[in-house]
Amino acid sequence: MTAHPRAGDCIEALCAKFDRNTVLVGEDIPARNMADTSFLPRLRPLAVVRPDTPQGVADALAICSAHGVAVVPQGGMTGLAGGAHPIEGAIALSLERLQGIEEIDRAAATMTVRAGTPLEVIQKVADDAGFFIPLDLGARGSCAIGGNLGTNAGGNRVIRYGMAREMVLGIEVALADGTLMTSLNKMIKNNAGFDLKQLFIGSEGTLGVITRTVLRLHPQPGCTMAALCGVDDYESVVKLLSGARRGLGPLLSAFEVMWPDYWHAATVRVPGVRRPVEGDHAFYVLVEAQGLDEKLDGERFQTWLESQFETGLIADAAIAQSKADALAFWRTRDAAGEFQTVLGPHCAFDIGLPVAAMDDFAQACRSRLEAEVPGCLSVYYGHIGDGNLHIVALVEGAATQPSSRINRIVYETVRAFGGTVSAEHGIGTIKKPYLSFSRSPEELALMATIKKALDPHNILNPGKVIDLKAEAAS
Repeated sequence: MTAHPRAGDCIEALCAKFDRNTVLVGEDIPARNMADTSFLPRLRPLAVVRPDTPQGVADALAICSAHGVAVVPQGGMTGLAGGAHPIEGAIALSLERLQGIEEIDRAAATMTVRAGTPLEVIQKVADDAGFFIPLDLGARGSCAIGGNLGTNAGGNRVIRYGMAREMVLGIEVALADGTLMTSLNKMIKNNAGFDLKQLFIGSEGTLGVITRTVLRLHPQPGCTMAALCGVDDYESVVKLLSGARRGLGPLLSAFEVMWPDYWHAATVRVPGVRRPVEGDHAFYVLVEAQGLDEKLDGERFQTWLESQFETGLIADAAIAQSKADALAFWRTRDAAGEFQTVLGPHCAFDIGLPVAAMDDFAQACRSRLEAEVPGCLSVYYGHIGDGNLHIVALVEGAATQPSSRINRIVYETVRAFGGTVSAEHGIGTIKKPYLSFSRSPEELALMATIKKALDPHNILNPGKVIDLKAEAAS
């Protein structure tokens, strides 16, 4: 995409509408707005517009729409699929100044927040008020809630609380033409017509720009229990998951599984990560439970864990005796965030699969990568209780990673196993060529119809997720 012939007029109109701190051009454009964390090449947008009010977001979109200039919404810039990455000839609409907690309604157990507010800020404010925000990501300090909702983020506790969309009761969205649709509902039960918020959650800024949201709050956990288990085979992993769901019920908050290749990379290659369990095991499982009463729920967790030992599902385990122990357990799982440093440039994948098929997939995927990409190392781990598997693949020491070959092999294997190419990170730019591996022609056509209805001039994040021209041609 090249610059629109009216781009100069558009920027002039934006400068006339907003102050110099809101519209940044040329050398004033910060580096943070030139790239997200998807490893795509850096690109300078035509301008960066940083409104600090919802109406300001709507006004910026109205101006861009009137001039036919494309807009790329940006939040914390922590996305991994290129959804917020700049595109040539477009203006970046950054929500970095649209921050703040507007209200905590204790009776309704809701929080109304602006879209640019970092997730960690929201977590802390909820905690101080005696509530709990279950959404949690490694990028919590940088990612913004608007981007979390735009990608329908998952995280570590989906097995209990669901994806990001399960947190949302109300939403405010600026549409492509500058209309500000405010629907800040606080009620759990509200069947008055279409549930419009669901159109925008997970749409990655291609249908509208989220400006505010009403989040559902949960009771603050009174206690957290954790165990890191060594398990001898994948059949036992699946049985352990079933047993945790049955034995712990609503207490179960996380069920993370790490294959041996990942375990070695995390506990040997990443500095400061200790092994809670020694010896070699076929799988390493982190089980977390959250309760309200430490005595009652702690005993229940201990009793359940002992029963799993008795049935032979667990070969060895370490049980957290303190918050520090639990954090150390999670450190093994969060070590993936340091692979870029210790392993070097790599290809990262976020896929979804039927739980029972995950180990078969891992074996098939690893075999293909080793056979077709000489020297390829791949490691496997993820939120198995949610059907979400992560993969890191690379040729160590290679000057340039054979990304296209690795992507093709992984996504072809995902398609063969009936999985999804994106479980929680979105489609953006990087996964768009493979969206048809997980969606039927009829689904893609309906997505294009919705996109055309809400953004008829295709100015919102064009080329991301769904391509109107390609769908029209098909």
